[in-house]
Order: sequence, then structure tokens, then C-alpha cells
Amino acid sequence: MSICDSPAFTARATARILVSACLMGHAVRYDGSSKPLLHPALARWREEGRLVTLCPEMSAGLPVPRPPAEIENGGSGADVLAGRARVLEKAGGDVTAAFVAGAQNALQLAEENGCAFALLIDGSPSCGSGFIYDGSFSGRKQAGYGVTAALLSQAGIDVFSQTEVERLEARIAALP
Repeated sequence: MSICDSPAFTARATARILVSACLMGHAVRYDGSSKPLLHPALARWREEGRLVTLCPEMSAGLPVPRPPAEIENGGSGADVLAGRARVLEKAGGDVTAAFVAGAQNALQLAEENGCAFALLIDGSPSCGSGFIYDGSFSGRKQAGYGVTAALLSQAGIDVFSQTEVERLEARIAALP
């Protein structure tokens, strides 16, 4: 048996990562911008074919640009998934169904592609994975997951923000 046939090599070599499209330079954010993440690990993972890119909001049919949205009343993505909170646009439009559908699309894509990890943009009501905004549209942040990050986490996918690339690298390196 060669090293390439060993289970340890296979698990580490095939670890796939779902990544927010905006971090890959796609102009899909609510304001039509991107937030490209320039990191050697990301470039390496792209070359290795590990990355699966998605914007949950666009996958659910939301346009670019689109009105800013936040989870109401200091709620979290888990609250939205449980029906205890909504995702509202700044003018009050309810986009909860689109955010839940985007999260479901992300989970399906992650499962179809064997993604054990997700690298998501912080602050987003979909992808926020360390903090989200508090629903007041005042710029106040709170700890918590967005809707997609919460659903992925509930499904057992390890979720990381764009500030945690080194932690994700270490997690992949620790695979058996």
C-alpha cells in the first residue's frame, strides 16, 4: 500500500471547503461589492480543487444589489431557523424565506460535494460565523451565526470566518 492509499492521506487530501462567493472575489454582496480574501492557504486550496463557492442569498434568487438585511431584535440564525426571528430589509421587507432557502441550498451543495468545512464572511445575516448585526441597522455587532452558518453548523459542518483561516488550516492538518 502506498501513502496515497492510506486512509490518513485520503481524509486530509480530500477535505473540501464551502466558501462564501464574495471571499473569492465575486461581486455578490448586498451592495454589489466583493470582499476578496487574499491568503496563501486559500490560493493553495483553490489549486488543490478543495473549494466549493456559493452565495446563499443569490442561490435563493435575491438580486445584486439588494437592500441591506439583518436578523430582527438581536436574534440569530438559529432563531430564524426555529421560527423565532425573521430576516428583515432595512425598509421592513421580510426576506426570511429567501435566507432560509439560501441556507438549505448551501447545505445541499456542501453535502453533495463532501464539504466538512465552511469558510464564510462575517457580519452577514446568512454567512456571519463569528458576529452578525443586531437588527437595528445601526452598525452594532453581536456574537452569533447567520442563517446559513447556523444550518451548516447544526448539520455538523465546521464553520470558520475569514479571520480564522489559520485555525481552519490547523483543523485540516489535524485530520486523521
